[in-house]
Amino acid sequence: MCGFTGYLDLKQADNTAEMTACLERMTNTIAHRGPDDAGAWVDPESGAALGFRRLSIIDLSPAGHQPMVSADGRYVIVFNGETYNYGEIRPELEARGVSFRGTSDTEVMLEAICAWGIEVALKRFNGMLGLAVWDRRERILTLARDRLGIKPLYYGWMGNTFLFGSELKAMRAHPSFQGEIDRDVMTLYLRHNYIPAPFSIYKDIHKLTPGCTLQIRLDDPHSNPTPQPYWSAREAAERGSADPLRASEDEAIAALDALLRDGIEKRMIADVPLGAFLSGGIDSSNVVAIMQQVSSRPVKTFSIGFNEDDFNEARYAKEVARHLGTDHTELYVTPEEAQAVIPRLPALYDEPFADSSQIPTFLVSELARQHVTVSLSGDGGDELFSGYNRYFWGRRIWRTVGWVPSPVRSGVFRPLSGVRPAQWQRFFNAFGPLLPRGFHQPQFTDKMQKLMGTLAVGSPQDLYFQLISLWKNPAAVVLNAAEPATALTDRSQWPDLPDFTHWMMYMDLVTYLPDDILAKVDRASMGVSLEARVPYLDDYRVVEFAWRTPLSMKIRGGQGKWLLRQVLHQYVPRELIERPKMGFGVPIDSWMRGPLKDWAEDLLSEERLKREGYFDPAPVRQKWSEHLEGKRNWQYYLWGVLMFQAWLEETHG
Repeated sequence: MCGFTGYLDLKQADNTAEMTACLERMTNTIAHRGPDDAGAWVDPESGAALGFRRLSIIDLSPAGHQPMVSADGRYVIVFNGETYNYGEIRPELEARGVSFRGTSDTEVMLEAICAWGIEVALKRFNGMLGLAVWDRRERILTLARDRLGIKPLYYGWMGNTFLFGSELKAMRAHPSFQGEIDRDVMTLYLRHNYIPAPFSIYKDIHKLTPGCTLQIRLDDPHSNPTPQPYWSAREAAERGSADPLRASEDEAIAALDALLRDGIEKRMIADVPLGAFLSGGIDSSNVVAIMQQVSSRPVKTFSIGFNEDDFNEARYAKEVARHLGTDHTELYVTPEEAQAVIPRLPALYDEPFADSSQIPTFLVSELARQHVTVSLSGDGGDELFSGYNRYFWGRRIWRTVGWVPSPVRSGVFRPLSGVRPAQWQRFFNAFGPLLPRGFHQPQFTDKMQKLMGTLAVGSPQDLYFQLISLWKNPAAVVLNAAEPATALTDRSQWPDLPDFTHWMMYMDLVTYLPDDILAKVDRASMGVSLEARVPYLDDYRVVEFAWRTPLSMKIRGGQGKWLLRQVLHQYVPRELIERPKMGFGVPIDSWMRGPLKDWAEDLLSEERLKREGYFDPAPVRQKWSEHLEGKRNWQYYLWGVLMFQAWLEETHG
């Protein structure tokens, strides 16, 4: 796991020292991604520059140094990530006469590109990656990103300079960078609390779409190239839905178990200490259980605990760890310790990002890094095997109320969206024992408020869009802005899936997963120089298997992830893991009324909002006032504004 950056300068300064100095300034900003080594390669004649920071994981010797030049001298590569099947590819290349200098996966990838071409090679790689390859003969720069968007990659033109990098801060260090904030993109940020690809917070700077390549030809640099897919999540979903798995339940359980075992064992290959995050939930427990099965020694596991019961999963993780016999480390964090992370978030995430679980994710990464350099994570199980409550709630809700004419639903449910949390809590206290199991979960009152505001929509897709939206009309909050179309609103990007639940899962897979969950894990882990591996996602075989799995093997008895549960029950007793889904968060709502109140008031002051000129102060101040008075819990809406304000202060003074 590493970080890279670089540029193409059409002015072609023809000054090696000047280009190298510029490149080093850029790579120094991402030293946290690779503290073990640094490298720079420049070609003044073409204006090409590639810079690298290395976190040594495989082949710790100088033979793994980047930028790396191919044996024939044609290609130069910088690569962030891991390719886990390089041990299978290497013998094929050796049979073609390739002689290797070291044992790194980077060299295998580079020689595969030489032998087969970039697109064919990318289709062969099984892992996570962001890379840049310069073809010295054809003078073509190729950028590529892994299938699911695990590793980040930004790019864009600034005048006559094409910039790219693993993080925005590296690009900001180039003298050509201008960085005009994109107000239209701010509306997407307020809706989701993250910025969806291909957008970034800056005009003319983009995120490379997962599963795609982008090429810049020096002989036609301003041809406005578009990303080209080498793998398509949409095709995988549609193909899997059309050709479902034809197997008995026992056969499906055995097949998934074998697939996970093979993939996880490959992801345990490292020349440095390795462990795993363990929350005690289905996904991470499955990963750790299989790791322990294939390991000759106790696996190192890590969890973070909080004293607030609604946010504490550490006790469950400890029970699972004890049963599996792992070498478990847990850390109970005080509110003060968690809040101390907040000032670091703007620089860590590099653009506005407001998933408050970024705080415990950073803390558990920091804990793990004290003991290991690589940690496996269970991310992706929810999106692949139907773990989010909205998947079975959404279909159940639409089946229940979808037949009711929209005006009637609007008249009934819209007033209920204004019911105060205290009133919902009284309702739950009185009728909770009579409610279905799905209602018995943390933050019930918040979710009921949100639910009541979604039931007047005209289609199930609109229902999903409302469920995943925060500010419902963000263009009315951001001044002088219009909301751009995204994969969620552009019907031409929607998959042809007959089942609404699978449709929701697909939309999460291509939006929420890469741009929220995976961005959160990448920045938090790399911020402490820790490599996080995600075996559910960086093994495309698991993704494609999941799409062939019938929904009846995902949702059963009002619960999601049925098939994953059956795999886990082979290793861990049901009673240790069968409980309502909790989530991974912190009590931001009460913190904003308490120890964070003065900090938030300063960032949300009416005078400040007017002076900066990005937000209409009226709706922001209204929600802030209602939140402080306890009338409504607006934590997610306000956290988004606060994280933008903190980022603006950090990066733009």
